[in-house]
Amino acid sequence: MQIIAQYGDIFIILACVFGFFMAWGVGANDVANAMGTSVGSKAITIKQAIIIAVIFEFLGAWLAGGEVTATIRGGILDPGLLASHPELLVYGMLSALLAAGFWLLIASARGWPVSTTHSVVGAIVGFGAVGLGMDAVNWAGVGTIASSWLVSPLLAGIISFVLFKSVHHLIFENEDPFAAAKRYVPGYIFLVGFIVSMVTLTKGLSHVGLNLTFGQSFALSIVLGLVITALGVTMQRRIKFEKNASDHFGYANVERVFGVLMVFTACAMAFAHGSNDVANAVGPLAAVISVVQSQGMIDSASLVPWWVLILGGGGIVFGLVTYGHKVIATVGTGITELTPSRGFAATLAAATTVVLASGTGLPISTTHTLVGAVLGVGLARGMAALNLRVIGTIVMSWLITLPAGAGLSIIFFFMFKGMFG
Repeated sequence: MQIIAQYGDIFIILACVFGFFMAWGVGANDVANAMGTSVGSKAITIKQAIIIAVIFEFLGAWLAGGEVTATIRGGILDPGLLASHPELLVYGMLSALLAAGFWLLIASARGWPVSTTHSVVGAIVGFGAVGLGMDAVNWAGVGTIASSWLVSPLLAGIISFVLFKSVHHLIFENEDPFAAAKRYVPGYIFLVGFIVSMVTLTKGLSHVGLNLTFGQSFALSIVLGLVITALGVTMQRRIKFEKNASDHFGYANVERVFGVLMVFTACAMAFAHGSNDVANAVGPLAAVISVVQSQGMIDSASLVPWWVLILGGGGIVFGLVTYGHKVIATVGTGITELTPSRGFAATLAAATTVVLASGTGLPISTTHTLVGAVLGVGLARGMAALNLRVIGTIVMSWLITLPAGAGLSIIFFFMFKGMFG
């Protein structure tokens, strides 16, 4: 308790700096998951992707980032076992932020699309198991999180497979694919608007003072979905059929219609990513602030201050603008050849999975989710459509991430323990 009182302000300043550094890493490395499919399918340019991501990543972090933050902050370590030594939790959370931030810096420099969720969860488990003892880690909570890393790519893959097959059946196998696209795409736009609105309104807005019932959220989500659909239809009407001698079936025109849809799915994925992955940066930061402000009381249920979510959102945006374009280009073209229709299926499936997980408080890996969704689209076209070498590299980087985060965190933990004593 005395250490908390003596160094409290220093701990908060360090937590804010390290939290911003970690959020920068999320923006530099992980935002590629939100934007890669849109850029890879050539539906939007990298410049447009960065503008969309800046707006919607920040909104997702601020409006819907609270649920997962609570899990990162209090769901991995057992707070009761740290009640007599709250300073150890502070050292550990600072170590987790610094370790995950450094690992993301290394991975981004090498162009590896690693999981920021793996990085920070591995870091927290690392310092908890070695620095505090195996009993301090809530292994049941860690098991739930780890299972979500397997469930999320599987779920995203199934959703993207079904979506792509529905697009193929309703539109590409139609006698007039272009007319069919204009007929059915507004329905897909409504789906995007409704899903993101529903999860945001039901789970994410309590910390900004908006508490709606399920019925109110459902009704408002339908209205928002219809507004977004009307906007999409207005954009869609500008697309005219262009004859092309080499394109007998008019598929190129269909892809242009899906290009409009990709703008909406890009916004949805950026929002979903911000809502889920801001927790990786601000969860440990919120834990440090909570312990210091309560003079050593450990309460995993305390509210996340609004400015902490804004700090995390700002860090993500800064990382994206300064370094994100490299990994966006890699993810967008590496796994499989994407067109706007394929990219739509993958992105909407990933966004749906991420916002559902964000709503239930599970810190899933956006990287795993999007790769699962892209694999689902690739499998719908056959194994030959997948670049197995790139997939192998991505999986290897995933396997390295957990031990790397844990190892760095243990080193930093003992460093802080020695400095503050």
